[in-house]
Amino acid sequence: MTAIWPLWAFAAVAAFTPGAATVLAIASGARFGFLRSLPLVLGLGSGLGLLGCLVGSGLGAALLVLPSVQDMLRVLGSAYLLWLAGRIARAGPPCGSTAAPGGVLLGLLLTLQNPKAWAVTLSAAASFSGLAEGPAGLALLLGSSFGACALLALSFWCMAGQEMGRRLHSRQQWAIVNGTLGALLAASIIPIWL
Repeated sequence: MTAIWPLWAFAAVAAFTPGAATVLAIASGARFGFLRSLPLVLGLGSGLGLLGCLVGSGLGAALLVLPSVQDMLRVLGSAYLLWLAGRIARAGPPCGSTAAPGGVLLGLLLTLQNPKAWAVTLSAAASFSGLAEGPAGLALLLGSSFGACALLALSFWCMAGQEMGRRLHSRQQWAIVNGTLGALLAASIIPIWL
């Protein structure tokens, strides 16, 4: 059982370190609060678990032999994240907004097109394939490890965002925070292109 600790550490580091999902969790928590953001957090976390399952079951190997599909995912995912970064950067204070932060389906879709999520799960499948017998076992192991770590990490970041949002009182403070979060989200795609 101790052989699984390196995978859990890898999944935890991947989930807690800054990336598109963490920035979205912080931004949603700041703007909408933790409870209203929970469906988005569940979708983002479940999406990483689903991606771990897909990659572990063999989809990752198929993608590695199809560079054009990898390039398409990278371009589409990066373009969407840049568009989303622009929206976050230009957003003003919440002003009692009744808009919803996005639900489970949006979180799933955001994760499935996130280049960092693909890179991390593909790396894990290659590095930890010896921990399971066959693709089904690896899919279950990666899916549960990444899903659990992502849900914990994104809940933490969303609550941190909620606390930050409680401390923002002026339009200028919101502009600085939204601009910073938008810039961080845009910067999160840089490692994918290196």
